[in-house]
Amino acid sequence: MQIRVNERWWTVNAAPETPLLYVLMNELQLQGPRFGCGLAQCGSCSVLVNGVESRSCVTPLSAIEGKSITTLEGLPAWYATQKKLAKVPALHPVQQAMIDEQAVQCGYCFNGMIIKSSELLSKTPRPTEAQIRTAMNGHLCRCGTYPRIMKAIQRASVAMAGGAR
Repeated sequence: MQIRVNERWWTVNAAPETPLLYVLMNELQLQGPRFGCGLAQCGSCSVLVNGVESRSCVTPLSAIEGKSITTLEGLPAWYATQKKLAKVPALHPVQQAMIDEQAVQCGYCFNGMIIKSSELLSKTPRPTEAQIRTAMNGHLCRCGTYPRIMKAIQRASVAMAGGAR
C-alpha cells in the first residue's frame, strides 16, 4: 500500500487493518507519534489527517488511503505550506513555544499536545483560553504541566499572528 506521510510517498507492507501508529513507528521509524493508551484516550499518538487531528493507535491503515498524514516531524513543512513561506522553519511555532515555556517534562504528552494545538491555531488563530481548554480536552499530561502548555499555546498564537509577547 502507498501512503503519504509528511509530504512523502511511502510503500508499506502492513495489513490494511494495522493501526497507523505501528506503521509510523515500526516501518517509517518516526519518533513523534507515541504509544500511550492504545484506546485513543490520551492523545500521545495523534497525527494530522488532511489537517485534522486523528488518533493513530485506532486508525487502521486502510482508513488513510489517499489522505495526507502529518506527524510531529512534518509540522514545520505543514506550517510553511499553510503560511506560504519561502523557507521551512526549523520548528513549528507551537514546538518553539513549548520549548520557550518549558512545557514538556517526561515527553509522554508532547506529541499530542503539539499536534492538537497546531490544528487549533490553524483554524482559530487567536483562541480564547476557553477555546484552548476545549480543544485540548482529551489530551493527558502525566506531569501536570497544563498551565505551561496553555502559556505555550498562547505564545504560539501571538508568534503566528506576527506579534510580540
